[in-house]
Amino acid sequence: MSKMMKGVSKQAPGYDQMEFIDLPVPEASEDKVLIKVAYTGICGSDIHTFKGEYKNPTTPVVLGHEFAGQVVEVGDKVTKVKVGDRVTSETTFYVCGKCDYCKEKQYNLCPYRKGIGTQQNGSMANYVLAREESIHILPDHLSYEGAAMSEPLACCVHAMYQKSQLELKDKIIIMGPGPIGLFLLQIAKEIGAFVIMTGITKDAHRLALAKKLGADIVVDTMKEDLATIVNDETDGYGVDKVYDASGAAPAVNASLPLLRKRGQFIQVGLFANKMVELDTESIIQREIQYIGSRSQNPYDWPIAIHLLAKGAINIDEMITKKYPLTQWREAFEKVMEGNEIKVMIESNPGEF
Repeated sequence: MSKMMKGVSKQAPGYDQMEFIDLPVPEASEDKVLIKVAYTGICGSDIHTFKGEYKNPTTPVVLGHEFAGQVVEVGDKVTKVKVGDRVTSETTFYVCGKCDYCKEKQYNLCPYRKGIGTQQNGSMANYVLAREESIHILPDHLSYEGAAMSEPLACCVHAMYQKSQLELKDKIIIMGPGPIGLFLLQIAKEIGAFVIMTGITKDAHRLALAKKLGADIVVDTMKEDLATIVNDETDGYGVDKVYDASGAAPAVNASLPLLRKRGQFIQVGLFANKMVELDTESIIQREIQYIGSRSQNPYDWPIAIHLLAKGAINIDEMITKKYPLTQWREAFEKVMEGNEIKVMIESNPGEF
């Protein structure tokens, strides 16, 4: 008789279609590790999934891919991870292991990849299964709440360390002061770059937080002229790099002419539509590199955990609400209201 647990499941495509269901606790066999979940962060992609806007999930599936917890069971082929370890996990659950991308551990690009919380049951449950290669053991002083932010932070490390090399001398724009934009900001300030953070009027509280977290200049693009500010700060040359965390085409097009010639534009945010209108003239005439940054891979995680452990990321300011697993719907609604930064779901309240 297998043990049962609760999970937040996307049951079918479309708007909502979410249920709080009973399902068996998975068993750890071979290279798999069973984790008792402490916290899961709600991601923007979870909200897109809730709204039926995200094509990636295979339904039915338990959501949740930003998590940390404790190992309670390991498979017979597991050698480096043991019961009792405090861990987080990359989102990669299955890859082919044979393609050119897998050979380089660029698992985010494997065409057969299955991800936790999208094609494989995720962490918005009491327990989640992960593969040993994806596991990272936590430093003793890093909290479970902090560690649950290592996945979105790793996506930002991917954009700033792997897809572009952000440098101390760089002057940059980060567009969109949501969780991803605020993580990008804190990485940039840890490196020492000069950061202009942009948002719109309804982002006022987030722009205020960005200022508190070290942004050199914050700009409400509905009230202030970004071009004038950039030209003043860069002697008319433009910024070295732009990181877009907004996924808003008007914001992207506003910043492309503000890049220094031969500058880099790194697209981190996802657009609602496959096709968008882009200012290709600026890209061509300014010899801009337009770079896509997708998710994260194993090279990004140790850096993300290091940044969290050393205090480069303000964990307390980033987490604005916590809800027990039973109140998952309230947690989702709170995120959709748009006033929170990072909302956490506690899978096993009072047990850690």
